[in-house]
Order: sequence, then structure tokens, then C-alpha cells
Amino acid sequence: MSLDIEAASGATDSIAETGWAKDEAALFSRIAEDLATQSWSVIPNAIPARLGAALGQQFLETGTADFTPAGIGRGAGHVIAEIIRGDEIRWIERVTAAEKQWLDWSDRLQSYLNRRLYLGLVSFESHFSHYRPGAFYRKHVDAFKAQPGLREANKESSNRLLSLVAYFNVDWLPEYGGELVLYAADGQSELGKVLPTIGTLVIFLSEEVPHEVLPAQRDRFSIAGWFRVNQTRHARTDPPR
Repeated sequence: MSLDIEAASGATDSIAETGWAKDEAALFSRIAEDLATQSWSVIPNAIPARLGAALGQQFLETGTADFTPAGIGRGAGHVIAEIIRGDEIRWIERVTAAEKQWLDWSDRLQSYLNRRLYLGLVSFESHFSHYRPGAFYRKHVDAFKAQPGLREANKESSNRLLSLVAYFNVDWLPEYGGELVLYAADGQSELGKVLPTIGTLVIFLSEEVPHEVLPAQRDRFSIAGWFRVNQTRHARTDPPR
């Protein structure tokens, strides 16, 4: 299996940051503006090149032997359903230097969005995703709205507020497929298709933007993550998964 990320790996100290990655404050400001005006943000070349290279090197060194089939649902309701999604995942736990860099970057983004948009984000979780050729994820939303006061009764509700996707696929061409398709809240009107090219960052409101992953002709790699709020009535924080 070709990981198709070799051009992103190698020595990171010789990589020059360009574009959005060169000005983190400007990038975070752009994301906040997009979320405030249209509920979603798609920014090419947003992931810092050094960070992308470090994560790409980790993909090359570890492969996908420890990835597991992704499921749907939470807790006791979690099941594997290949007719809905066919990706494999591994949770990011701040084990390697690359994972620490990724989570530190995400922490800075979380802090900025809290200051700028007053979102009350309390945590972030993410995992590596691998889609083999032909794998897909049917249209869905990452969180369902709970009625006020009925958090415990609504088992489908979630404390996910923002969803994030970052891509690590070098030289990805349109004919390879594998696009992320974003939809308006009605689930019918298409907002746009995003090619999974290296460095592209997608962030959207988890409850407001249905989306799907189309089948690809090549192995497709990304990170998926969620910023969460605390929805319990008690002092403790909601569990992340």
C-alpha cells in the first residue's frame, strides 16, 4: 500500500512556512470570521508545513497496522456499520512528538475561538483516518441537537460543537475522487466539495453542516477532530467519547 505522503515527510527544520501557516493569527482570524458568517470554513494550505511533515513521517513509520474499523454511535450504542462508513481510525493521544505538536496547535486554535467567538469550548479529541480505495462515509451530521433541559433523555445528542478535518495527501488529483461534500442544514443544498489535498483544513458547526466522504481510487489519509462544550448540569466535564 502506498501512503502517498512521502513528499510531506523528511527533515522538518529545512521547511519554510508559507501562506496561512506563516501567520497563525491571520489563519485563526479567518476561521473565526467564516464560522461567524457561514457556519463552515475551508482553507487550503492551512496546516503548517513542519507539522504536516511530522505527521506524514509518523504515517510512514507506523503505517496502519494498529488502526481499527470506525463505527457509529456512542457508548453502548457504538456499532460497526460498513454500509455507512468504511474508514479505519487511530485516536491521537499525545504519545509522539508529532501528536503533541498537533494537539498543541489545536489547543491554540481552541483558545483563540473561545476568545473571539465566546464558544465555551472545553476539550478537543481527534483521530487519524484511513480510507482504503472504494471506502466512503455516507451523509451524516456529527452531532444532534438536544432539546433544552432534556440532555439526559436525548441519547443522540452530543457535546460536539465544532468539527475539524485536516488532510495529508500529496499530489491529489480530482480524478482520484475522495471529496468531502458539505451540505446546507437542509441536507440537500450542496455547499461545496473539498479535495483531500495536503494542508487543507475544514472546520464547521457539528450540528449544522451535514457532510459525506465520497469513494476514492487511492488510499486517503486525514485527521478528524471535534471541539466540545460541557453540557452536564454538574461540576464534572462530559466524557469526550
